[in-house]
Amino acid sequence: MLFRTILLLVALAAPLPVLAQPKELSPNPFAPTPNHLRRYTECMKLAREEPLKALPAAEKWMAEGGELGARHCVAIAMFEAGRYVPAARQLEAMERDMGNERPGLRAELLAQAGQAWTEANQPEEAARVQSKALGLKADDPDLWVDRGLSYATLRQWPRAISDFERSLQLKAGNVETRVLLAAAWRNAGDPTRAAAEAERVLRRSPDHSGALLEHGFALLARGERNAANDDFNRVLKLVPGTDEARRAEAGLRGELPTAPAASRPETAPKR
Repeated sequence: MLFRTILLLVALAAPLPVLAQPKELSPNPFAPTPNHLRRYTECMKLAREEPLKALPAAEKWMAEGGELGARHCVAIAMFEAGRYVPAARQLEAMERDMGNERPGLRAELLAQAGQAWTEANQPEEAARVQSKALGLKADDPDLWVDRGLSYATLRQWPRAISDFERSLQLKAGNVETRVLLAAAWRNAGDPTRAAAEAERVLRRSPDHSGALLEHGFALLARGERNAANDDFNRVLKLVPGTDEARRAEAGLRGELPTAPAASRPETAPKR
């Protein structure tokens, strides 16, 4: 998706990839000429770095006939300036104005709007637009994760589990999604399924701190405190001084997470 910027998940304990900075879509439908491409690229760069300066420049370009490129830059500048609701509405309006053309691109715009709604702490709106996006692009594993995270924030665990599983059907090797699935099963009241999912990750990546944490919490929920402590102590050795280490310390005190924040590891933005 476009933003992949700090997605808070109040329901899952497992850490996942942090959402990153926005960038222009590719292939670029917003720059039909070399001049448009140059101006769009410059506008997007400014939107990422100095959104308050980019916003009036993008609005001026839009008034001059910049069309989709200018509107897209306005949305990004709004998002980066913390104006999440206007950004979401702008992106949704762009998608509507495209009619029935370019379903893949429209799905991406809706996915971006979903992330803006997420930042605005409106997970129901996020899930709404993510559902619409999936109706256009059901083969996108990241979209299924995005909606699963929205459902998790809403504590709709069966729906979250279903979406994470669908994502894994499309991208079976994604260990971060597997950890999310483990956390969802634990929050849904099935620590045995949670432990099994975490173990699948640990067989491939025995030092995955997120999987170790989730495995420890699943064992703790089953009353296996000594085995859980082994996982928590290993996390402390692997990633001392981190948020994961602090969660491991809580686990050693016998505290099960109830509504912690989780975020995706910061990566380059997609699309």
